[in-house]
Amino acid sequence: MLNEIYDHTQEQMQKSIDALKRDFSTLRTGKVNTNIVDNIKVNYYGTPTALNQVGSVIVTDATTISITPWEKNLLSDIEKAIQEANIGVNPNNDGDFIKLFFPAMTSEQRQEIVKQAKSMAEKAKIAIRNIRKDGNDKIKKLEKAKDISEDDSKRGQDEIQKITDKNVAEIESILTAKEADILKV
Repeated sequence: MLNEIYDHTQEQMQKSIDALKRDFSTLRTGKVNTNIVDNIKVNYYGTPTALNQVGSVIVTDATTISITPWEKNLLSDIEKAIQEANIGVNPNNDGDFIKLFFPAMTSEQRQEIVKQAKSMAEKAKIAIRNIRKDGNDKIKKLEKAKDISEDDSKRGQDEIQKITDKNVAEIESILTAKEADILKV
């Protein structure tokens, strides 16, 4: 019974860490990454569709992303979607493809992105703490129903805390690595 609760708790916490990694991949670092445009949706015949589903998105150099739509009539829709996404650059449309030129980041921009990263990490920690609370509540219910002893309940809550501490430490190390990546010039 308790092992199932531990496994479920670890699984849920791992999902929070995976979500944090996905969020971090959208943050800009020294060189551009196609993940910056992952959340952009293009109106594709009335359906919001991911940018990488309507064209080829590639990094051509450290500061440029090139988007080649599979259908030329989508160029204006893609351009509009990028402008609405407000990712910090204006699209350059040359009739065949769209290029996004990202200027070198200033130290202020880097500090601002670090703040965003810390905020994302804090949200992940809050999610971890909520999962810990759920795990502890399940253990307390088992104790209340007399399915486990008071000592087992205490040991179970201690184990949940160990799992929580391990996952919070992992979030901290991911944040530290991302922070170093963002601040590296």
